[in-house]
Amino acid sequence: MRARDALRFGWTVFAAAIALAPATALAATPHIEQADLNGDINNVMSSYMQNAVSRAESDHADALLVVMNTPGGISTSMDEIVTSLLNSKVPVIVYVYPSGARAASAGLFVAQAADVLAMAPGTNIGSAHPIQSTGEDLTGDLGAKVLNDAVTRVRSLASMHGRNADWAEDAVRNSVNIDAEQAVRLHVADLVASDIPSLLSQVDGRQVPRTGGSLTIRSANGIVDDFPMPVWQVFLNALIDPTIAALLIIVAGYGIITEMSNPGLILPGVIGGIAAVLAIVSLANLPLNVAGALMMLLALVLFIADLKAPTHGFLSVGGVFALVLGMAFLINTGPIGLGVNPIVSLVTALITLGFFAFFIRKVLAARRQPAFVGADSMLGALGEVREEISPEGLVFVGGALWKATAASPIPAGSPVRVVGRDGLELKVARENGVAGGETKEKS
Repeated sequence: MRARDALRFGWTVFAAAIALAPATALAATPHIEQADLNGDINNVMSSYMQNAVSRAESDHADALLVVMNTPGGISTSMDEIVTSLLNSKVPVIVYVYPSGARAASAGLFVAQAADVLAMAPGTNIGSAHPIQSTGEDLTGDLGAKVLNDAVTRVRSLASMHGRNADWAEDAVRNSVNIDAEQAVRLHVADLVASDIPSLLSQVDGRQVPRTGGSLTIRSANGIVDDFPMPVWQVFLNALIDPTIAALLIIVAGYGIITEMSNPGLILPGVIGGIAAVLAIVSLANLPLNVAGALMMLLALVLFIADLKAPTHGFLSVGGVFALVLGMAFLINTGPIGLGVNPIVSLVTALITLGFFAFFIRKVLAARRQPAFVGADSMLGALGEVREEISPEGLVFVGGALWKATAASPIPAGSPVRVVGRDGLELKVARENGVAGGETKEKS
């Protein structure tokens, strides 16, 4: 009996070991989470990166891999990302990748905040002199203040990770830029890696200093889970574009004007309202030029006025010129060339001209139409004489008999046209060469 129990216990232990073996092996495999810092550094990117850090911490990842390719961006958003990376509870690896990518301007600060900075061959880093959102240099006391703050910050970031603080300062003061190999040679970056597996193999076992004690990176043969920016953040990020902002303003104008011209359609007003809100979101993150915005507003006012006033399209032509100029100056471009695409501006202007020309044609055609109600609705109507007019008689017009007068006698059965009205009495004239069959009815 004891032998049987011992045998049963042995099989149980064996089965448990077999069942736990995959889980043990999986637990031993490093887990790396990836975030993609691709594009401008703005408030949307900042939110995405902060969420990536929080997720890596809650998932107990072995490291957070930030794959970077950025021309820079807003300094406040950069500060938020830097602070988040510095306080991450998991090791942070920034990898400037793929070939052709860069860590420029604000990207240099984010890169220097990483525990490990790696670069792929054919990438570059630097050009971090602070400028205004318009692309212009900061001058005077404000410029000196911002520059000194940026220098101190980048030196601190480089020094705390054992990198070349002097070069980092030079990149901020003089916008110097170097490639991956030079960056490693000058101790600006830690290593060059051709791809992600190679990078993870090289940094495995590396000790990274932290204020609360060093962390050890476990990354060799690790499983990399990529968490790209969610669709809703991609949408918000796409809005932060001068051309998109201008187009949203135009769509908002189309919708609102259509709703004003045709009350009760509802859909154009809803679309216009949504576009207006999205335009505000977009412009809130761009260096708006007030003169350009006022010019676009003037264009919309001219278009509306042309629908109300008999100017035969002249105001719409002026509105198109105002629209083109407004889109050209909507964003305060400065020397960096940020602005609305000129081709898009011209195409939009032509489409807008066609849009309002269509409306104006409809309005003018409506004005030429005879009235369908009221006293004037009878003017120009055809009828038939039912009782000889000499000088008074009866005519059949619009489905009813009317008392009528004429300048000369008109025999019964003759076609006539209404040329005037005095109360319930019509003034008619003989309609020569026009058959009265169009309105002829039996009473």
